[in-house]
Amino acid sequence: VQLVESGGGSVQAGSSLRLSCEASGIAFSLKTMRWYRQAPGKQRESVASINSSGGITNYADSVKGRFTISRDNAKNTMYLQMNSLKPEDTAVYYCSTSTGRIDYWGQGTQVTVSS
Repeated sequence: VQLVESGGGSVQAGSSLRLSCEASGIAFSLKTMRWYRQAPGKQRESVASINSSGGITNYADSVKGRFTISRDNAKNTMYLQMNSLKPEDTAVYYCSTSTGRIDYWGQGTQVTVSS
Protein backbone atom coordinates (compact mmCIF):
# COMPACT_ATOMS: atom_id res chain seq x y z
CA VAL A 1 0.00 0.00 0.00
CA GLN A 2 1.31 3.41 -0.92
CA LEU A 3 -0.26 6.79 -0.22
CA VAL A 4 1.44 9.82 -1.75
CA GLU A 5 0.38 13.35 -0.82
CA SER A 6 1.16 16.41 -2.88
CA GLY A 7 0.06 19.99 -3.25
CA GLY A 8 1.37 21.55 -0.07
CA GLY A 9 3.20 24.84 -0.01
CA SER A 10 3.71 28.20 1.64
CA VAL A 11 0.91 30.71 1.18
CA GLN A 12 -0.49 33.83 2.79
CA ALA A 13 -3.58 33.87 4.95
CA GLY A 14 -6.74 33.89 2.89
CA SER A 15 -5.21 31.85 0.09
CA SER A 16 -6.22 28.44 -1.21
CA LEU A 17 -4.43 25.16 -1.78
CA ARG A 18 -5.56 21.80 -3.07
CA LEU A 19 -3.92 18.71 -1.66
CA SER A 20 -3.95 15.37 -3.45
CA CYS A 21 -3.46 11.85 -2.16
CA GLU A 22 -2.80 9.17 -4.73
CA ALA A 23 -3.26 5.61 -3.53
CA SER A 24 -1.92 2.36 -4.87
CA GLY A 25 -1.92 -1.22 -3.66
CA ILE A 26 -5.41 -1.01 -2.19
CA ALA A 27 -8.99 -1.32 -3.40
CA PHE A 28 -9.30 2.45 -3.28
CA SER A 29 -12.93 2.62 -4.36
CA LEU A 30 -13.94 0.47 -1.38
CA LYS A 31 -12.11 2.46 1.28
CA THR A 32 -13.02 5.32 3.54
CA MET A 33 -10.23 7.86 3.27
CA ARG A 34 -9.12 10.48 5.75
CA TRP A 35 -7.02 13.61 5.99
CA TYR A 36 -5.13 14.36 9.18
CA ARG A 37 -2.75 17.11 10.13
CA GLN A 38 -0.06 17.64 12.71
CA ALA A 39 1.19 21.04 13.73
CA PRO A 40 4.56 21.50 15.46
CA GLY A 41 4.35 20.46 19.09
CA LYS A 42 0.79 19.21 18.75
CA GLN A 43 -0.90 15.86 18.38
CA ARG A 44 -2.07 14.65 15.01
CA GLU A 45 -5.72 15.57 14.48
CA SER A 46 -8.42 14.47 12.09
CA VAL A 47 -9.33 17.03 9.46
CA ALA A 48 -11.85 15.32 7.21
CA SER A 49 -13.07 11.96 6.02
CA ILE A 50 -14.93 10.65 3.02
CA ASN A 51 -16.66 7.33 2.52
CA SER A 52 -15.97 4.98 -0.36
CA SER A 53 -18.54 6.48 -2.75
CA GLY A 54 -17.86 10.04 -1.75
CA GLY A 55 -21.41 10.55 -0.61
CA ILE A 56 -20.65 11.00 3.07
CA THR A 57 -18.10 13.48 4.34
CA ASN A 58 -17.16 14.71 7.78
CA TYR A 59 -15.08 17.66 8.90
CA ALA A 60 -13.41 18.95 12.00
CA ASP A 61 -15.20 22.00 13.34
CA SER A 62 -12.09 24.07 12.75
CA VAL A 63 -12.24 23.58 8.96
CA LYS A 64 -15.98 23.36 8.28
CA GLY A 65 -17.04 25.74 5.56
CA ARG A 66 -13.46 26.29 4.40
CA PHE A 67 -12.19 22.83 3.41
CA THR A 68 -13.78 20.34 1.03
CA ILE A 69 -12.81 16.70 0.78
CA SER A 70 -13.49 14.80 -2.43
CA ARG A 71 -12.31 11.77 -4.33
CA ASP A 72 -12.00 10.40 -7.84
CA ASN A 73 -12.20 6.64 -7.66
CA ALA A 74 -11.27 6.31 -11.32
CA LYS A 75 -7.94 7.97 -10.51
CA ASN A 76 -7.43 6.39 -7.08
CA THR A 77 -7.03 9.90 -5.74
CA MET A 78 -8.45 11.90 -2.87
CA TYR A 79 -8.38 15.66 -2.60
CA LEU A 80 -8.60 18.36 0.02
CA GLN A 81 -9.56 21.79 -1.25
CA MET A 82 -8.52 24.32 1.36
CA ASN A 83 -9.87 27.85 1.09
CA SER A 84 -9.55 30.88 3.33
CA LEU A 85 -6.44 29.44 4.89
CA LYS A 86 -5.41 30.68 8.32
CA PRO A 87 -2.03 30.61 10.08
CA GLU A 88 -3.45 27.99 12.44
CA ASP A 89 -3.86 25.65 9.46
CA THR A 90 -0.08 25.38 9.29
CA ALA A 91 0.80 21.70 9.66
CA VAL A 92 1.96 18.60 7.89
CA TYR A 93 -1.07 17.05 6.21
CA TYR A 94 -1.36 13.29 5.92
CA CYS A 95 -3.78 11.04 4.12
CA SER A 96 -4.74 7.76 5.67
CA THR A 97 -6.81 4.66 5.24
CA SER A 98 -7.28 1.43 7.10
CA THR A 99 -7.93 -2.23 6.48
CA GLY A 100 -9.38 -2.51 9.95
CA ARG A 101 -6.22 -4.17 11.21
CA ILE A 102 -3.62 -1.86 9.77
CA ASP A 103 -3.62 1.89 9.35
CA TYR A 104 -1.76 3.24 6.34
CA TRP A 105 -0.27 6.71 6.13
CA GLY A 106 1.36 8.83 3.49
CA GLN A 107 4.61 10.70 4.05
CA GLY A 108 2.79 14.00 4.50
CA THR A 109 2.87 17.34 2.74
CA GLN A 110 3.75 20.60 4.48
CA VAL A 111 1.29 23.48 4.48
CA THR A 112 2.54 26.78 5.84
CA VAL A 113 0.23 29.77 6.11
CA SER A 114 1.70 33.15 6.96
CA SER A 115 -0.24 36.11 8.30
